[in-house]
Amino acid sequence: MLSLFLITVFLIISLVHCYWALGGTVGMGAAVPEVDGKPLFQPSRTGTLMVAGALALSALAVALHGHLSRFWLAETVRWGLLALGAVMLLRGIGEFRYVGLFKSVRDSRFARNDTRFYSPLCLLLGASLLFLAW
Repeated sequence: MLSLFLITVFLIISLVHCYWALGGTVGMGAAVPEVDGKPLFQPSRTGTLMVAGALALSALAVALHGHLSRFWLAETVRWGLLALGAVMLLRGIGEFRYVGLFKSVRDSRFARNDTRFYSPLCLLLGASLLFLAW
C-alpha cells in the first residue's frame, strides 16, 4: 500500500512538471519561490523536464524495490531510495530562507503553499521512502 501511494504521488507530480514543460501555466505562479513579488528563478523547459524525469524514475525505483529481492540491483535501488528519502526530508526542512518548514520568507503565494502543502508532502514522502527502504 505504501509503495502504491509513493508511486502515485511521484507520477502525478511528474505529470504536472511535464505539463509545465510543455507550456502549461496553471499553478506555475505558486511553484517558484518569490521575493518582492518576483520569482527567484525562471525554470527552463529542460530543467523542468529533468525534474519530471527524476520524479518518474523515483516512481520506477519504488515499483522495482519490492520485486528485486533476488537480483544484484536490489541493494542499489535500496540505497537509492534511502538517498531519495534523505533528500526529500532535507527539502521538507528547507534551507531556512525561501523553502521548507523553517523558512524566513513567508509572505508569498509560494511560501504559503510551501508551508501548507509542499514541505509537509516532502517530509511525508521522505519518511515513507526511508521506511520502505529500511
